[in-house]
Amino acid sequence: MKPETLAAQAMHAIDEATGAVVPPLHLATTYARDHNYELRGPSYTRDENPTPVHVERVIAALEGGPGALVFSSGMAAATAVFRALCKPGDHVIAPRVCYYAMRGWLERFCATWGIALDLVDTTDLGALANAIRPGITRLVWVETPANPTWDITDLSAAASLAHAAGALLAVDSTAATPVHTRPIEHGADLVMHSATKFLGGHSDVLAGALVTAKLDDAWARIAQLRHDEGACLGPFEAFLLLRGMRTLFARVERSSRTAAWLAERLLEVPRVTVRYPGLASHPQHMIAVRQMQRGYGSMLSIQIEGGAPAALDVVRRLRLWVPATSLGGVESLVEHRFTVEGPTTPTPDDLLRLSVGLEHEDDLFEDLRQALVP
Repeated sequence: MKPETLAAQAMHAIDEATGAVVPPLHLATTYARDHNYELRGPSYTRDENPTPVHVERVIAALEGGPGALVFSSGMAAATAVFRALCKPGDHVIAPRVCYYAMRGWLERFCATWGIALDLVDTTDLGALANAIRPGITRLVWVETPANPTWDITDLSAAASLAHAAGALLAVDSTAATPVHTRPIEHGADLVMHSATKFLGGHSDVLAGALVTAKLDDAWARIAQLRHDEGACLGPFEAFLLLRGMRTLFARVERSSRTAAWLAERLLEVPRVTVRYPGLASHPQHMIAVRQMQRGYGSMLSIQIEGGAPAALDVVRRLRLWVPATSLGGVESLVEHRFTVEGPTTPTPDDLLRLSVGLEHEDDLFEDLRQALVP
C-alpha cells in the first residue's frame, strides 16, 4: 500500500470479531490463559497491549523500519535512546539548536553519568566531522528541521560520518513527519517522534515513538529499558494517537501548503525575516529539496525588527493565532521561544515560532499582517 492508504486505513485494520473499521480499544491489563495454561495472546499490558502494538506497526510501516516502540511522551522516547545505548566514558553529539528540553536534559544526563557531550551546528558538516571521535563517539543525534530555526541537516552525509566512526545516527524527525522525510532511507539508525505533535495532530494526546532501521542488539536494549522502567504508552492514548494518524497525510500536506504560502507572503512584509526550508533563500534549501517530499513542513519562524519587545507586541495584537506551547495540531499557534527557553537559549529574542494549522490561509495571513503592520 502507498503510505497515504496505509495511514488512512491503519494498515487495513478490520476487527475480525465484529467487522469494525475502527481498531478496538483494549483496556485490559491482564489476559486469561486457557485450560492448558497457555496464553491466547498477550500476557500483560505493559508492552503487549494490542492497541499500542498496532500503533507501533503502523508507525514502523510509515517510516520504513522493521520495528517501532511507543512511549509515554516524546522525551521518554528520546531519553531512552541515550540511557540504553550510552555508558560512562562514551561521547555523544547533539545539535546546538534543537528542542530546548532535550538539550537541557542531555546536558544534565551527560554531566551526571560521565559522558562527554558536544553541541555542534550539525548543518556544518565540517564542524560535525571535527566533533566526532572515532571509536569513542557512541551516538550522533540530529534534529531536522531543527526547532525553532528550521535549519536542515544533510542526513545522508551525517550518517556517513557517524558510521565511519562506529557511531549510530538518531534523528528527531518530529517536524518533518514521515510525510516529508523518512530518515531511514537516508541512512539513519533510529528515528524519534514526539507523537504528541503531528502524528497525534489534535493537541489531545501525549506520546512518543522510536523506529529502528535494524532489529539488532541496540534496539533490543532500548526495548528492554522500556519494559523494565515502564515508560509505555497507555491503550487510550494509543487509541487517540492512531485516530490522529489516520488523517496524517491530509493534515500535514494541507498545513504544509499553507505554511509555504504564508512564508512567501511574509517576505513582502517590512522589518520581518522569514525562516522556512521551502524558501529559496533558506541556507539549506537545496538539501531540503533533496531529502524532503510533499512539501517542507508546517513550521516556520519569523524574526521581528526591534527584538523581544517588538516580537511580544506582535503576539499581543494577534487575534486568531493562539499563543501557546507545542505544535502540530489543527489550530495555528504562535510562541515567543526566548521567553519559554530563558536567557541561556541560542534562540534569538526576536523570533516567533509559528505552527500552521488547518484554518484558511487568508485568515491566518490577515491576522499576521494586521499584527505586524499596525
